[in-house]
Amino acid sequence: MSADPGAVPPREDGPRASERGAEGLAESAPGLARIAASAWLRTIEWSVGSAARAGTRLVEGALGGEPPPTAAEDPVPQEAREPGGDAGPAALRRRGEELLRRSAEVGPADEAHPAYVRILDELAPDEARILRLLATEGPQASVDVRGGLPFASELVAPGLTMIGAEAGCLAPDRVHSYLNNLNRLGLVWFSREPLRDPLAYQVLEAQPEVGEAMREAGRMPRTVRRSIHLTPFGADFCAVCLPLSGA
Repeated sequence: MSADPGAVPPREDGPRASERGAEGLAESAPGLARIAASAWLRTIEWSVGSAARAGTRLVEGALGGEPPPTAAEDPVPQEAREPGGDAGPAALRRRGEELLRRSAEVGPADEAHPAYVRILDELAPDEARILRLLATEGPQASVDVRGGLPFASELVAPGLTMIGAEAGCLAPDRVHSYLNNLNRLGLVWFSREPLRDPLAYQVLEAQPEVGEAMREAGRMPRTVRRSIHLTPFGADFCAVCLPLSGA
């Protein structure tokens, strides 16, 4: 007997329909698991990032002496939302305007440069002695020892001086390092020009250290005369920060 073409197929109930539904759910399970895992990871990343940013703001506030924000307060201060905070263009411009305003005030000028406090913290005691020597006795002689032909000479010993002995340094073997630091701070400069007094070089070139360098230079040894000076900034630093009278 032929089936009626217009008849609605009977609904399948019971174990067979349940099995097919379970099979479809099982096939889609890996995809659902991936979606759930991805959403879970994104939630964790957002939570960790938010906590880290909030922690950083709390630590910075504590170091700056600021109380922690309450729940009703915005934990990010207004200046932090500006580009660069205190280093942003607007903040730097305000500081520049303040300097210009102070420079136009009529009255006694500041006695000391604001950098002098920092410089004092970066000086060794022997370096203070060197500065006092340069401030009270003037520029000091220095020589380079070279060897070989003039057009192909070799530098054997640069910057030999008597500054360590003259200043009474406790560690005279560190004079080169001391002078380099003083130059870095803008307090002294190394001139390629000699002093006008030749006697200073005669005494220096008679020192054992220079004689040893001359022997080491071998063929055609010679000295090149130079000098070491205070910069104008260094001279002002010494006048303000060091006791020079009666030195």
